[in-house]
This record gives sequence, structure tokens and C-alpha cells, in this order.
Amino acid sequence: MDFKAAMDLGVAIALGMAAFGSAIGLGIAVSSAMGAISRQPEANNKIMMSLIIGCAFIEAITIYVLVFAFMYAGK
Repeated sequence: MDFKAAMDLGVAIALGMAAFGSAIGLGIAVSSAMGAISRQPEANNKIMMSLIIGCAFIEAITIYVLVFAFMYAGK
């Protein structure tokens, strides 16, 4: 296996792991936020704002790996 093939395989595995981790993290975050809202409905706005910011940070990980994949795809 040459360097290009190893790099392609590594990038594909890293992207898959990042997407899987991001999906698990988003599922846990949304589940916790919905549980918190159901227990305390008057805090809906604060919880949703924190959820949106947290989801953006979680998705950023996958986007960084995707950018890395595109960056190394041409090499």
C-alpha cells in the first residue's frame, strides 16, 4: 500500500468516526435538552440557546474533518 492509498483510507476512516461521534453527541444533547425543557418549560429560551450553540460546536468537529478530507484528497 502506497502513501496515497493509506492517506485516502485514513481520511475516510477519520471522517466516518467524526460523523458517528457527532451524531451520537447531537443525539445526547438534544435528548437532554428536551428532557430539561419538559421538566422546566419556563426555561425554554435559555435551554434552546445553549442547545443551538452546543450543536454548532459539535457539528464543527465534523466540518473540520471534512475540510481536512478535501484538503488531502488532491495530494
